[in-house]
Amino acid sequence: MIRAKKSLGQNFLIDKNIIDKIVNILELKDKNILEIGPGTGNLTEGILKKSPKKILAIEKDDNLVKLLKEKFDDKIEIINKDILKIDENSLSDQTLTVFGNLPYNISTEILCKWILNIKQKIWFDCLILMFQKEVADRIISDFNTKSYGRLTILANWRLDMKKICDISPLSFQPKPKIESTLLFFKPKKKFFVLKNAKNLEKITRIFFMHRRKMIKKPYYQLFNGNNNIASKIGIDLNSRPQNLDFETYFKLAKEYENLRS
Repeated sequence: MIRAKKSLGQNFLIDKNIIDKIVNILELKDKNILEIGPGTGNLTEGILKKSPKKILAIEKDDNLVKLLKEKFDDKIEIINKDILKIDENSLSDQTLTVFGNLPYNISTEILCKWILNIKQKIWFDCLILMFQKEVADRIISDFNTKSYGRLTILANWRLDMKKICDISPLSFQPKPKIESTLLFFKPKKKFFVLKNAKNLEKITRIFFMHRRKMIKKPYYQLFNGNNNIASKIGIDLNSRPQNLDFETYFKLAKEYENLRS
Protein backbone atom coordinates (compact mmCIF):
# COMPACT_ATOMS: atom_id res chain seq x y z
CA MET A 1 0.00 0.00 0.00
CA ILE A 2 1.28 3.46 -0.97
CA ARG A 3 1.43 5.97 1.88
CA ALA A 4 1.12 9.67 1.12
CA LYS A 5 4.24 11.72 1.81
CA LYS A 6 3.58 14.88 3.77
CA SER A 7 6.88 16.35 2.54
CA LEU A 8 5.54 16.24 -1.05
CA GLY A 9 2.13 17.64 -0.09
CA GLN A 10 0.38 14.45 -1.20
CA ASN A 11 -3.38 14.03 -0.76
CA PHE A 12 -4.80 11.48 -3.18
CA LEU A 13 -8.18 12.19 -4.79
CA ILE A 14 -10.50 9.22 -4.13
CA ASP A 15 -14.02 10.65 -4.62
CA LYS A 16 -15.52 9.11 -7.79
CA ASN A 17 -18.22 11.79 -8.03
CA ILE A 18 -15.61 14.54 -8.04
CA ILE A 19 -13.47 12.62 -10.54
CA ASP A 20 -16.51 12.27 -12.85
CA LYS A 21 -17.22 15.99 -12.49
CA ILE A 22 -13.61 16.88 -13.41
CA VAL A 23 -13.37 14.66 -16.50
CA ASN A 24 -16.74 15.92 -17.78
CA ILE A 25 -15.82 19.61 -17.69
CA LEU A 26 -14.92 19.43 -21.38
CA GLU A 27 -14.63 16.94 -24.25
CA LEU A 28 -11.42 14.92 -23.91
CA LYS A 29 -11.70 12.61 -26.91
CA ASP A 30 -8.50 12.76 -29.01
CA LYS A 31 -7.01 15.44 -26.75
CA ASN A 32 -3.39 15.53 -25.63
CA ILE A 33 -3.51 15.50 -21.83
CA LEU A 34 -0.96 16.54 -19.25
CA GLU A 35 -1.62 15.44 -15.68
CA ILE A 36 0.44 16.96 -12.87
CA GLY A 37 0.86 14.74 -9.81
CA PRO A 38 -1.32 11.75 -10.80
CA GLY A 39 -0.64 10.11 -7.42
CA THR A 40 -2.28 6.68 -7.35
CA GLY A 41 -3.90 7.25 -10.77
CA ASN A 42 -7.56 7.65 -9.80
CA LEU A 43 -8.09 10.75 -11.93
CA THR A 44 -5.87 9.25 -14.65
CA GLU A 45 -8.27 6.31 -14.83
CA GLY A 46 -11.21 8.67 -15.28
CA ILE A 47 -9.40 10.57 -18.05
CA LEU A 48 -8.51 7.34 -19.89
CA LYS A 49 -12.20 6.41 -20.07
CA LYS A 50 -12.76 9.56 -22.14
CA SER A 51 -10.48 8.30 -24.98
CA PRO A 52 -7.82 10.99 -25.11
CA LYS A 53 -5.15 10.81 -27.81
CA LYS A 54 -2.33 10.75 -25.26
CA ILE A 55 -1.73 11.19 -21.52
CA LEU A 56 1.54 12.61 -20.30
CA ALA A 57 1.91 12.42 -16.50
CA ILE A 58 4.50 14.18 -14.36
CA GLU A 59 5.17 12.46 -11.04
CA LYS A 60 8.11 13.16 -8.74
CA ASP A 61 7.61 10.24 -6.30
CA ASP A 62 9.57 7.14 -7.41
CA ASN A 63 7.20 4.75 -5.58
CA LEU A 64 4.17 6.25 -7.31
CA VAL A 65 5.88 6.09 -10.69
CA LYS A 66 6.38 2.35 -10.16
CA LEU A 67 2.72 1.93 -9.17
CA LEU A 68 1.50 3.95 -12.18
CA LYS A 69 3.61 1.88 -14.58
CA GLU A 70 2.18 -1.35 -13.14
CA LYS A 71 -1.37 0.03 -13.27
CA PHE A 72 -1.36 1.61 -16.74
CA ASP A 73 1.58 -0.01 -18.56
CA ASP A 74 2.02 1.86 -21.88
CA LYS A 75 -1.37 3.63 -21.77
CA ILE A 76 0.30 6.72 -20.35
CA GLU A 77 3.75 8.29 -20.63
CA ILE A 78 5.32 9.14 -17.28
CA ILE A 79 7.97 11.78 -16.58
CA ASN A 80 9.65 11.11 -13.24
CA LYS A 81 10.70 14.68 -12.40
CA ASP A 82 9.91 17.71 -10.27
CA ILE A 83 7.36 19.86 -12.13
CA LEU A 84 9.20 23.02 -11.07
CA LYS A 85 12.36 21.84 -12.84
CA ILE A 86 10.64 21.10 -16.15
CA ASP A 87 10.40 23.52 -19.08
CA GLU A 88 6.69 23.28 -19.75
CA ASN A 89 7.08 24.95 -23.16
CA SER A 90 9.10 22.00 -24.46
CA LEU A 91 6.88 19.18 -23.14
CA SER A 92 5.06 18.58 -26.41
CA ASP A 93 4.70 19.80 -29.99
CA GLN A 94 0.95 19.57 -29.42
CA THR A 95 -1.21 21.89 -27.32
CA LEU A 96 -1.95 20.24 -23.97
CA THR A 97 -5.08 20.10 -21.82
CA VAL A 98 -3.78 20.20 -18.26
CA PHE A 99 -5.18 18.55 -15.13
CA GLY A 100 -3.56 18.90 -11.75
CA ASN A 101 -4.26 18.06 -8.13
CA LEU A 102 -1.34 20.33 -7.28
CA PRO A 103 0.73 19.83 -4.13
CA TYR A 104 -0.54 22.69 -1.99
CA ASN A 105 2.93 23.64 -0.76
CA ILE A 106 4.04 24.57 -4.30
CA SER A 107 0.76 25.30 -6.13
CA THR A 108 1.23 29.09 -6.29
CA GLU A 109 4.85 28.66 -7.38
CA ILE A 110 3.74 26.36 -10.23
CA LEU A 111 1.03 28.74 -11.45
CA CYS A 112 3.29 31.81 -11.26
CA LYS A 113 6.06 29.99 -13.15
CA TRP A 114 3.67 29.00 -15.93
CA ILE A 115 2.27 32.54 -16.27
CA LEU A 116 5.68 34.23 -16.28
CA ASN A 117 7.02 31.77 -18.87
CA ILE A 118 4.16 31.94 -21.40
CA LYS A 119 5.58 32.22 -24.92
CA GLN A 120 3.97 33.46 -28.13
CA LYS A 121 2.84 29.90 -28.89
CA ILE A 122 0.96 28.93 -25.75
CA TRP A 123 1.61 25.33 -24.70
CA PHE A 124 -1.84 24.67 -23.16
CA ASP A 125 -5.44 25.22 -24.23
CA CYS A 126 -6.80 25.09 -20.69
CA LEU A 127 -5.78 24.34 -17.11
CA ILE A 128 -8.05 22.45 -14.71
CA LEU A 129 -6.33 22.76 -11.37
CA MET A 130 -7.04 22.08 -7.73
CA PHE A 131 -5.86 24.49 -5.05
CA GLN A 132 -6.22 25.00 -1.35
CA LYS A 133 -9.49 27.00 -1.09
CA GLU A 134 -7.76 29.99 0.47
CA VAL A 135 -5.32 30.17 -2.48
CA ALA A 136 -8.12 29.75 -5.03
CA ASP A 137 -10.04 32.60 -3.37
CA ARG A 138 -6.95 34.80 -3.81
CA ILE A 139 -6.62 33.87 -7.49
CA ILE A 140 -10.23 34.73 -8.38
CA SER A 141 -10.70 37.72 -6.05
CA ASP A 142 -11.31 41.30 -7.16
CA PHE A 143 -9.59 44.51 -6.13
CA ASN A 144 -10.66 46.26 -2.91
CA THR A 145 -10.89 42.88 -1.15
CA LYS A 146 -8.69 41.23 1.49
CA SER A 147 -7.85 38.32 -0.81
CA TYR A 148 -6.65 40.52 -3.70
CA GLY A 149 -2.91 40.43 -4.27
CA ARG A 150 0.05 39.57 -6.49
CA LEU A 151 -1.30 36.17 -7.51
CA THR A 152 -4.66 37.69 -8.51
CA ILE A 153 -3.00 40.27 -10.74
CA LEU A 154 -0.55 37.87 -12.40
CA ALA A 155 -3.29 35.31 -13.11
CA ASN A 156 -5.66 37.94 -14.52
CA TRP A 157 -2.97 39.32 -16.81
CA ARG A 158 -2.89 36.26 -19.10
CA LEU A 159 -5.75 33.99 -18.03
CA ASP A 160 -9.54 33.92 -18.04
CA MET A 161 -10.73 31.84 -15.12
CA LYS A 162 -13.75 30.50 -13.34
CA LYS A 163 -14.47 28.48 -10.24
CA ILE A 164 -15.88 25.01 -10.85
CA CYS A 165 -16.56 23.85 -7.28
CA ASP A 166 -15.27 23.49 -3.74
CA ILE A 167 -14.09 20.03 -2.71
CA SER A 168 -14.44 18.56 0.78
CA PRO A 169 -11.46 17.08 2.67
CA LEU A 170 -13.44 13.81 2.64
CA SER A 171 -12.70 13.50 -1.09
CA PHE A 172 -9.02 12.84 -0.37
CA GLN A 173 -6.84 10.25 1.29
CA PRO A 174 -5.35 11.24 3.66
CA LYS A 175 -7.86 13.96 4.51
CA PRO A 176 -6.32 17.45 4.38
CA LYS A 177 -7.28 19.87 7.14
CA ILE A 178 -8.64 22.40 4.67
CA GLU A 179 -11.13 22.59 1.80
CA SER A 180 -9.97 22.55 -1.81
CA THR A 181 -11.27 24.40 -4.86
CA LEU A 182 -11.23 23.42 -8.52
CA LEU A 183 -10.49 26.24 -10.98
CA PHE A 184 -10.67 26.36 -14.77
CA PHE A 185 -8.28 28.61 -16.76
CA LYS A 186 -8.03 29.54 -20.44
CA PRO A 187 -5.44 31.80 -22.09
CA LYS A 188 -6.77 35.29 -22.79
CA LYS A 189 -7.12 36.13 -26.47
CA LYS A 190 -6.55 39.82 -25.73
CA PHE A 191 -4.15 40.90 -23.01
CA PHE A 192 -2.04 43.87 -21.99
CA VAL A 193 1.29 43.51 -23.85
CA LEU A 194 4.46 43.78 -21.76
CA LYS A 195 8.06 43.29 -22.87
CA ASN A 196 8.86 41.14 -19.86
CA ALA A 197 6.37 39.54 -17.46
CA LYS A 198 8.95 39.79 -14.68
CA ASN A 199 8.38 43.55 -14.58
CA LEU A 200 4.76 42.97 -13.56
CA GLU A 201 5.95 40.42 -11.01
CA LYS A 202 8.43 42.96 -9.59
CA ILE A 203 5.89 45.80 -9.42
CA THR A 204 3.31 43.68 -7.59
CA ARG A 205 5.90 42.15 -5.26
CA ILE A 206 7.15 45.55 -4.12
CA PHE A 207 3.69 47.09 -3.82
CA PHE A 208 2.22 44.20 -1.82
CA MET A 209 5.22 43.82 0.48
CA HIS A 210 3.35 46.11 2.90
CA ARG A 211 -0.27 45.74 1.83
CA ARG A 212 -1.68 47.72 4.76
CA LYS A 213 0.44 50.78 4.02
CA MET A 214 -0.02 53.49 1.41
CA ILE A 215 1.59 52.92 -1.98
CA LYS A 216 3.54 56.21 -1.94
CA LYS A 217 6.78 54.69 -0.64
CA PRO A 218 6.97 51.66 -3.03
CA TYR A 219 5.86 53.89 -5.92
CA TYR A 220 8.70 56.37 -5.27
CA GLN A 221 11.12 53.46 -4.88
CA LEU A 222 10.23 52.15 -8.35
CA PHE A 223 9.78 55.46 -10.18
CA ASN A 224 12.49 57.57 -8.48
CA GLY A 225 10.04 60.01 -6.93
CA ASN A 226 8.49 60.93 -10.30
CA ASN A 227 4.84 61.99 -9.73
CA ASN A 228 4.11 62.41 -13.45
CA ILE A 229 3.43 58.71 -14.05
CA ALA A 230 0.98 58.55 -11.14
CA SER A 231 -0.83 61.58 -12.55
CA LYS A 232 -0.84 60.12 -16.06
CA ILE A 233 -2.38 56.82 -14.91
CA GLY A 234 -4.65 58.48 -12.35
CA ILE A 235 -3.25 56.93 -9.17
CA ASP A 236 -3.87 58.32 -5.69
CA LEU A 237 -0.59 57.69 -3.87
CA ASN A 238 -2.48 57.57 -0.57
CA SER A 239 -4.19 54.38 -1.77
CA ARG A 240 -3.26 50.93 -0.52
CA PRO A 241 -2.07 48.15 -2.89
CA GLN A 242 -5.45 46.37 -2.90
CA ASN A 243 -7.21 49.58 -4.04
CA LEU A 244 -5.62 49.49 -7.52
CA ASP A 245 -7.34 47.37 -10.17
CA PHE A 246 -5.66 44.94 -12.59
CA GLU A 247 -5.38 47.42 -15.44
CA THR A 248 -3.60 49.97 -13.23
CA TYR A 249 -0.91 47.43 -12.33
CA PHE A 250 -0.48 46.51 -16.00
CA LYS A 251 -0.05 50.19 -16.87
CA LEU A 252 2.46 50.65 -14.04
CA ALA A 253 4.50 47.71 -15.35
CA LYS A 254 4.45 49.25 -18.85
CA GLU A 255 5.62 52.64 -17.53
CA TYR A 256 8.34 50.91 -15.55
CA GLU A 257 9.52 49.22 -18.75
CA ASN A 258 9.46 52.53 -20.65
CA LEU A 259 11.72 54.12 -18.04
CA ARG A 260 14.29 51.40 -18.62
CA SER A 261 14.17 51.21 -22.40
